[in-house]
Amino acid sequence: MIYVYNTLSREKEVFKPITAGKIKMYVCGPTVYNYIHIGNARSAIAFDTVRRYFEYRGYEVNYVSNFTDVDDKIINRAQEEGISELEVANKYADAFDEDTLPLNIKPATVRSRATEVIPEIIEFVKDLIDKGYAYESEGDVYFRAKKFKGYGILAHQDLAEMEANAAGRLNDEETIRKEDPIDFAVWKNEPREGVISWSSPWGNGRPGWHIECSVMAQKYLSNTIDIHGGGIDLAFPHHTNEIAQSEARTGQKFVNYWMHNGFVNVNNEKMSKSLGNFTTLHDMLATYDDPMVIRYLLTTTQYRRPINYEASTLEQARLELERIRTAYRNLMFRAETSEPGGNEDVETLIEVQKKAFDQAMDDDFNTPNALAAIFELVSIGNTYTERNTVKVDTVQHLLGTMADLLSVFGIEGLDGNEELTTKQRELLDKRVLARESHDFEESDLLRNQLKEVGIFVEDTPQGQRWHK
Repeated sequence: MIYVYNTLSREKEVFKPITAGKIKMYVCGPTVYNYIHIGNARSAIAFDTVRRYFEYRGYEVNYVSNFTDVDDKIINRAQEEGISELEVANKYADAFDEDTLPLNIKPATVRSRATEVIPEIIEFVKDLIDKGYAYESEGDVYFRAKKFKGYGILAHQDLAEMEANAAGRLNDEETIRKEDPIDFAVWKNEPREGVISWSSPWGNGRPGWHIECSVMAQKYLSNTIDIHGGGIDLAFPHHTNEIAQSEARTGQKFVNYWMHNGFVNVNNEKMSKSLGNFTTLHDMLATYDDPMVIRYLLTTTQYRRPINYEASTLEQARLELERIRTAYRNLMFRAETSEPGGNEDVETLIEVQKKAFDQAMDDDFNTPNALAAIFELVSIGNTYTERNTVKVDTVQHLLGTMADLLSVFGIEGLDGNEELTTKQRELLDKRVLARESHDFEESDLLRNQLKEVGIFVEDTPQGQRWHK
């Protein structure tokens, strides 16, 4: 059984899908007004890993995520740059795709934009008004939060606390327009010329932030979905408001399991522009040559826990990933001279660690314990490759198991062939020929040349093997 921590209940619960073998999963995506920061990347990686594990366990996952492509931040950026809101959104949506591709994040089944569902949003708002859950005020439409029974339960806050916090954020004009400080906008009036807006029964305007995800989840999944994910900062008010407006409209439970990932700290401090530690994924990729190390680092901590990013943690991640890659390549090397059959003792050890991996991931996706099982496989593989004789079935079992388990973390290309430059390949091939012709002087020269380009060569009884 797979156990999932539900933010709503604050407990680990046995995962039971609505439909056997299928999962409806919605994850909040970014507001596309800038390059995504490392916290956004952590969320994308965390839920990609969750998705991959469910698929590894045989589930069919319908994974829907969004781009918020109409928002105050986008409007402000467009005015700053003297371009349209659409141009801003397209630029940073494209950047999201480009920056997440090297991290091997699987494309969403549906990646919807808020601007693509405006008719559905307007219809949703109409329904809320008709049911008495929303009201129009000077072109804005607000949701009556207190009318919804259980408002705030996801955030585990009482109404008095939320009301006090909300009142402190309002300006005088907004206070006048609202029936209650805690009410939130589902449609915003937009009177300014040249600013993106749509015609509606309440005048020209645009959707409120919260309603976008409710509409897209219902349109592309259903009224009730299995999993809704996002950063812990979204639990209130975003996800709290999603629950209220969605269930008010349908009368059905919106989400069965709420999952939230923890923050990323930079140099042990909360990431913020004021501290000067705001770190975008785009900048990281521009200055670091191995994106898989970034992904690996953001996977090493269980998704609900905060994680610290700094140069030392990235270097530790690089060393750990290289240890895995080297073990895998050594096994591939020994496979070339392996004998038929298998070694039962090693096969048993492999299955023990595969079971340990599954047990760890079944426990609310406990990636640190799952990685511990992978490193046990690395140790098993390293010990096995030192044997004088290895068996092909066992080598392939090790290789296949390591590849399967690491693919859950999105770590692929373990053989390293894709990482070699043309020059590195040529030097390695030349050295093999030099060794075969007993030209040891040339062989030593090539070894030094390989070292200069980052490849370290080792000669073994089975031939030449290399690592970076």
